[in-house]
Amino acid sequence: MPEVIFPGPEGRLEGRFAPAPRPRAPVAMILHPHPMSGGTMNNAIVQELYKTFQRRGFATLRFNFRGVGKSQGVFDNGVGELSDAASALDWVQSFHPEASTTWVAGFGFGAWIGMQLLMRRPEIRGFISVAPPANMFDFTFLAPCPSSGIIIQGEADEVVTPLAVQKLVDKLRTQKHITIHHDTIPGANHFFQHEMKELMGSVDKYLDMRLDPNSPIR
Repeated sequence: MPEVIFPGPEGRLEGRFAPAPRPRAPVAMILHPHPMSGGTMNNAIVQELYKTFQRRGFATLRFNFRGVGKSQGVFDNGVGELSDAASALDWVQSFHPEASTTWVAGFGFGAWIGMQLLMRRPEIRGFISVAPPANMFDFTFLAPCPSSGIIIQGEADEVVTPLAVQKLVDKLRTQKHITIHHDTIPGANHFFQHEMKELMGSVDKYLDMRLDPNSPIR
């Protein structure tokens, strides 16, 4: 997986990019957890999500938000990080302008940024949000949420309360024209320390369903 450096709003951004094996392949971008809590693109869950989309033939990018690793700039409480994500998606799309579809996946803080990106980019047709921090950040911008996706939560998450995530899911499920899947992984903490296999099993099962040509969810 080649290291890449591409322009962001505040200078260079560092990433890892797996180009697509065929024209019109779909695009996926993976967003990492909170930089102030040590989150980087090398987070274990971020890496597993990256590998999953890469295996499925997506042009796949994970990158460091501003101020992390070799990415320039300083932490900006989510505002600048959303701009970073938009720039990163522009960069991938410059190589794959004919992409058949676009997905975004994120863990924790990255899930919050990814869901904001949905609101800005109508080409994003699917999302995977792992432990979206609904008890820490405002998700009311999802009105309405423009695309279907899955929210995955650890039953024993000590950082993101499962009740707050359930409330977010319930609210999104009142909206028409989208379908929100919700998986709770028994016994899993915030980092899915001993349940990575179950987490990725949930992701793969969902992607199998969504990427099937006969999927009821477009």
